Amino acid sequence: MAEIDVDAVIARYRDRAEAVRERGLPPVAGEERKRLIQQAETDFLDFSLIAAATWVVENDELVLRIPLHP
Repeated sequence: MAEIDVDAVIARYRDRAEAVRERGLPPVAGEERKRLIQQAETDFLDFSLIAAATWVVENDELVLRIPLHP
């Protein structure tokens, strides 16, 4: 199996979360705008969860521990 730099993976998710937070919306309105905002919120949540994770290897499995408190 290839070597995995888990810290680098988590850092990329942190960068992605920040990119979602910083990206602007294209000039759209109505339902399309609402969908874009909802997708950005979902993307940010997903990326932020992984970015906050700590990790361990247990029984040859990578385990991400994601804090559920603020």
